Amino acid sequence: MPQWLAAGGWGLVAGAALVIGAAAGAFLRVPSRLNAAVMAFGSGVLISALAFELMAEAYAKGGFAASAAGLIGGAVVYTLANVALAAWGARHRKRSGAQQPSETQASGSGLAIAVGSLLDGVPESMVIGLSLLEGGGVSLVTVAAIFLSNLPEGLSSATGMRRAGRSLGYVFGVWSAIAVASGIAAIAGNVLFAHAGAGTVAAITAVAAGAILAMIADTMLPEAVEGTGDYTGLITVAGFLVSFVLSHVAG
Repeated sequence: MPQWLAAGGWGLVAGAALVIGAAAGAFLRVPSRLNAAVMAFGSGVLISALAFELMAEAYAKGGFAASAAGLIGGAVVYTLANVALAAWGARHRKRSGAQQPSETQASGSGLAIAVGSLLDGVPESMVIGLSLLEGGGVSLVTVAAIFLSNLPEGLSSATGMRRAGRSLGYVFGVWSAIAVASGIAAIAGNVLFAHAGAGTVAAITAVAAGAILAMIADTMLPEAVEGTGDYTGLITVAGFLVSFVLSHVAG
């Protein structure tokens, strides 16, 4: 199988978790505390994967300068884009409560939420494609971490979308499109940087890590803290530990 096709397949697998989570949020009555706890757990999983997979790999390939510049650059780009989308109505796109505005409350907010959700998913998927560039297999730890974090993201956001009065067609249209876009982003990460030097790949990996870390702080942890309160830290650490163990067992 061509490497780019494998990258797309793994990206689609990770993105499919968004649709699964969205289905749970749309059809099941998931208690807000449970939803927030899963969000906290997913945050911990991703933070661990960032530290022990993405940034460790970026540093090994490109050294401190490339990794640090990429990390900060990714966070800056994500933050600026997120600020613009928040002003457009997508500030609470990952929230399960009544925070998301309806289309009548904020015209164009539906499109903003869709674009914002795409912004959240693209960096995660690109690193899947980048992880295949060494010629070996995909980083299963990275795929697992993204999959586990995508489940609560889709669940929480879909719940909020339904409470804002958005249709099932909109909910599943958004998350199905983003799942497909995840596969495309993984292909892009693999194809665009196939012949790039180690320093460039390291910097791009760090850029993705910076964007993901900023996303966790801006959109995932607020939902977790609101629902789990003083237990957020403990649940996040549990997610971190699970990903840490997977990383070392797989390694």
